[in-house]
Amino acid sequence: MADKTAFDAKLDRLTARHAELASAMADPARSGDFAKLAKEYSELSPIVDSIAALRKAETERAELEALAKEGDAEMRKLAETELDAVRKRLLALDETVKTLLLPKDEADEKNAILEVRAGTGGEEAALFAAELFRMYQRYATLKGWRFEPIEISDTGLGGYKEAIAEITGRNVFQRLKFESGVHRVQRVPATEGSGRIHTSAATVAVLPEAEEVDIKIEDKDLRIDVFRSSGPGGQSVNTTDSAVRITHLPTGLVVQQQDEKSQHKNKAKAMKVLRARLYERERQAKEAARAATRKSMVGTGDRSERIRTYNFPQGRVSDHRIELTLYKLDKMMEGLALDEFIDALLAEDRAARLAEAE
Repeated sequence: MADKTAFDAKLDRLTARHAELASAMADPARSGDFAKLAKEYSELSPIVDSIAALRKAETERAELEALAKEGDAEMRKLAETELDAVRKRLLALDETVKTLLLPKDEADEKNAILEVRAGTGGEEAALFAAELFRMYQRYATLKGWRFEPIEISDTGLGGYKEAIAEITGRNVFQRLKFESGVHRVQRVPATEGSGRIHTSAATVAVLPEAEEVDIKIEDKDLRIDVFRSSGPGGQSVNTTDSAVRITHLPTGLVVQQQDEKSQHKNKAKAMKVLRARLYERERQAKEAARAATRKSMVGTGDRSERIRTYNFPQGRVSDHRIELTLYKLDKMMEGLALDEFIDALLAEDRAARLAEAE
């Protein structure tokens, strides 16, 4: 009961704050603070609307419970029937309010840096990495996001050893953050004459794009090397030293960029990737400290963790974290079925965090 009282008091404080913000926004003397006040008001509005719906349902329940005790037989029966529906609605509203009160991942609204690398499996792994990269590109198009390749290191045979892209749009990181990990493919390679199924893998990393205010990088912590760009097999694609390699000395992280003909543009792109990787390291360290006692069913998002298997002979895709299998491999590779996995992963994460909060 004490917990219930504390929870109700918290809801009352949020409702009062919402009303206070509405009053402040209407005050001409606070016009200079309007943008800040409006942002907080907008963030609180869905929570306060859900609290109002919850309070209304609680009042209905109390009235129906009284009728169920005091009315005549027919009235009691009617009240009991309506009570069942109100109690179910209350459970759903209670969960909605608690979900809205969960701490938000500050990175959820950020753009993302996508990194796809070929893993075990040679050229077959590189071909799969290229297909995954294109799958995310198609998904981004479906979402109305901007997908800009930053660096592609191809094998010369259609595969990618490594491919990096910047994805910008609404809630990009929130939708893609659980894609980080090892993606395994099972199929018969085009070069396999005996029809034997091979297993290969590619690694995906999704990093929240960091602004300069998010992560401070000191010039003294960087070693910048410039060199001549080269294409597949060492073929020279540039006659000037425009390629850039940046080493972050404190962490040993190395980022290389050579897609642009301009050294300045290559450096800017490399810094963008480096900043995202450093921000993700910091974010993961905080998350590990905060969730040391929790084993999330969605997994850690660690890129060494096998998260999904794409079985081409059977036309199925299986996510091992939530034990979800869909026989929609063709749609998956077109980006059309990816939302089904993402929605399930987000729901599982929300349920785990709600359980932890109780």
